[in-house]
Amino acid sequence: MPEGPSIVILREELAPFTGRTIRHAEGNARIDMDRLVGQPVVAVRSFGKQTLIELPDVTIRIHLLMFGSYRIDERKENIPRLSLRFDAGELNFYSCSVRLLEGELDGLYDWRTDVMSDAWDPALARKRLRAMPETLACDALLDQDVFAGVGNIIKNEVLFRIRTHPLSTIGALPARKLRELVEQARQYSFEFLAWKRAFVLRKHWLAHNRSICPRDQVKFHRAYLGRTNRRSFFCELCQRRYVEG
Repeated sequence: MPEGPSIVILREELAPFTGRTIRHAEGNARIDMDRLVGQPVVAVRSFGKQTLIELPDVTIRIHLLMFGSYRIDERKENIPRLSLRFDAGELNFYSCSVRLLEGELDGLYDWRTDVMSDAWDPALARKRLRAMPETLACDALLDQDVFAGVGNIIKNEVLFRIRTHPLSTIGALPARKLRELVEQARQYSFEFLAWKRAFVLRKHWLAHNRSICPRDQVKFHRAYLGRTNRRSFFCELCQRRYVEG
């Protein structure tokens, strides 16, 4: 599943279509395609893992889910979920979720929770975390109401970076460690973006999809953990497990 930094890159790639008018819309998404025809693209925005193509009276929301993909000015052989054609160029989205949103986006989204947004509010993130003391750290980082845009790669790397076990509970984290978790969720996301742009992201993974801890030279544990049941890579030696009592 593409994480927030990858969606920022997608948003930037779609930006040149701003101002262009949709001449044809088709695909197997269950939306009113006719409603899109003749509408100009007002803006392309992103929120967390969502891409938002804003039109004058409706917004196209695209979520790439686990296996979604897109093509700009080219097509794949399979049927797109949504295909938008303009006088110059076309956009094609595959194996994704497509919805139409009504109303102003500022009324639908709290941009303060998007780790990639200029409006990101770390104090709000800490407040929401403190309200979920029993939540596991591995689940908290994937909570899109707290860290919109954070996915499994960022989760694993942040927990390794701050030396915190994924099965730690949020309420047991010292104040300093809670602050580190929030700070690194954003900082690592921007490093992720820079490495992704340079096509070197995987070279910088220290924990995710790795076998050996680079600190202790012991095998990483691999397990599907928490309510989210996403795969975690962690070291039992250098990542401390914080629990109540």
